[in-house]
Amino acid sequence: MTVANKLTLLRLALVPGFMVFMFFDNFWTRVAALLIFIAASITDWYDGRIARATGTVTVIGTFLDPLVDKMLIAAALVGFVEMGELHIRAWMVVLIISREFLITGLRSLAASRGMVVAAEGAGKFKMASQIMAIVTILVILILNSAFEKWPAIAPNVQSEWELLLRQVMERGPFWLVFATSILTIVSGLFYIQKYSGLLKDEFSVLKTLKAK
Repeated sequence: MTVANKLTLLRLALVPGFMVFMFFDNFWTRVAALLIFIAASITDWYDGRIARATGTVTVIGTFLDPLVDKMLIAAALVGFVEMGELHIRAWMVVLIISREFLITGLRSLAASRGMVVAAEGAGKFKMASQIMAIVTILVILILNSAFEKWPAIAPNVQSEWELLLRQVMERGPFWLVFATSILTIVSGLFYIQKYSGLLKDEFSVLKTLKAK
């Protein structure tokens, strides 16, 4: 097994641990969840580069890498919806996950035609925005737990900056995921537009088969 594939499998193994630690409303477990997510994101950054640098790109690695990425992101976002303190709406997460399924289907269709749907700038920016949003929200969760554990450091409404901090912590997660969902949909539309010819060919084949 190649080093890149080992890193991908390590990232896959980190997903359940990340979810377990994230769901505990405890300062230290949420810190652990943040560290696990960052570690998983780092492996995502390295595995592809190692595979290309060493000439060890494999079929299983090409399949697993984006799939595990989506599992990690989906695990975080679905978990956030379950946390009432974040005020994140399920429909935003549904949009994000639906886009991922759609593009995965497009990649599978392209692969059946001997084509490769390479990661574009829009897709990479989308992934970066998702990671940044999740890390920020995890930090907010840590701060919420810290304020509960040590009330003396919790902000109150007696000063403007403390009121602003409280409002950012309460409303920030919603707007972060909202912005991420918009970016995710836009990047998905970019892929669909770019590979519209492939989709048209497939629909033409289906119509021909139905006509017979």
